[in-house]
Amino acid sequence: MTESRNYRLVHGGGDEAEIPHVLIVGGGYLGMYTARRLEKRLGPGEARITVIDPNSYMTYQPFLPETAAGNISPRHVVVPLRKVFDRVRVLGGRVVRIDHAERTVRYEPNVGEPETLHYDHIVLAAGAVSRTLPIPGLAEWGIGIKTVEEAAYLRNHVLNQLAVADSTDDADVRAKALRFVFVGGGFAGAEAVAELEDLVRDAVRMYSSIGLEDVRFYLIEAADKILPEVGPEVGTKALNQLRQRGIDVRLKTFLESATDQRVKLSDGTEFDAGTLVWTAGVKPSPVVEASDLPLGPKGHVDTSEFLTVNGVENAFAGGDNAQVPDGNGGYYPPNAQNAVRQAPVLADNVVATLRGGKLKAYRHKNLGAVAGLGLHKGAAQLFGKIRLNGRLAWYAHRAYHLYAVPTFNRKMRVLADWTLAFLLRRDFAALPEMIEPRHAFEEASAPQIVQDGHLRRVS
Repeated sequence: MTESRNYRLVHGGGDEAEIPHVLIVGGGYLGMYTARRLEKRLGPGEARITVIDPNSYMTYQPFLPETAAGNISPRHVVVPLRKVFDRVRVLGGRVVRIDHAERTVRYEPNVGEPETLHYDHIVLAAGAVSRTLPIPGLAEWGIGIKTVEEAAYLRNHVLNQLAVADSTDDADVRAKALRFVFVGGGFAGAEAVAELEDLVRDAVRMYSSIGLEDVRFYLIEAADKILPEVGPEVGTKALNQLRQRGIDVRLKTFLESATDQRVKLSDGTEFDAGTLVWTAGVKPSPVVEASDLPLGPKGHVDTSEFLTVNGVENAFAGGDNAQVPDGNGGYYPPNAQNAVRQAPVLADNVVATLRGGKLKAYRHKNLGAVAGLGLHKGAAQLFGKIRLNGRLAWYAHRAYHLYAVPTFNRKMRVLADWTLAFLLRRDFAALPEMIEPRHAFEEASAPQIVQDGHLRRVS
């Protein structure tokens, strides 16, 4: 379906100016599910619905560690937005300013000049970005694992580091290439280091010059535990699992510097490392601050239990960029589980606002948490009572996320990836050149001469 056709479907018939415009900023969990429910509940003449996101797809982030390990294809963890909508207009670009008093946003399309868009109701579902610190060298050498592009790059990079180590006799170069540092012991960090350690453990069998004893994986965590989401008992067992696999987990430790890939830790340890993955927290999308909407103490949108923005009308928020009260004096964790469950409540409250109905409060009891820690390994806490480790937790992790990933199409593709991984050996093909796909063409296009027996490019 083309965007122009999508746009006509949104408007339906009648006077376009008289049809309320619902603008959704962000196409992630909250944005996509809210838009889907709105188009099901609202007729073409009741509202125009627009979603703005830099990407044309929603990313199922819990699968990113498995994508980095090569267990799931990158294409299978994203859901094309235009594929799941019938009457929603999708705009590729980013909102850089929200002026709710004037009911306008400043929108920068991916290609073209910035525009000012008007709306009647706004849903802020912009999500979160990696929360970095002013650590020397982090911005130059670190990489997150918040996007499918980062996950795909990380897999190619890690496998390429093995190739680098195998291609030289320089002990320092080899040692640097075979050190992998992950900062942050939450879900993202623990799952990423576990999945990639699994990948490397299998991959080194192809290299006669590299043994498992040559590889060093580090997980650096500032707190005194990892995986706080699964509770202390399961978290401790997960910690022991990682350490038994040879992963150097350092608690109550900070990254102080990474200048020129020289890693310095707060415990005095210092070494070169070719891989630095940063997963130490997230913060609301920058567009949240670039708005006139009221914010909470940590920079999230100040949201009521009805997922309306406090102090203003016709503004709604949820997910990673909002603080939603839980009814017990605290706030719901800004995670995927809450974002998916907030979407139908938020959409229904938008419909109620348009029709003059009664709003519904968001209430959700945590069902638990599951973490995958590599093939046949995991940690889980279910319904507050059931605690699992190892293979049973891994089954629970895969079962839950196969159920939760959007669309039947993606469920079948992920299941096919897992089935092939079970039947066939792991694929170790790396394509590090993908980050600069035009390099080979540019090199071939440049004039070259033979000088002193060497082929040199003419500048």
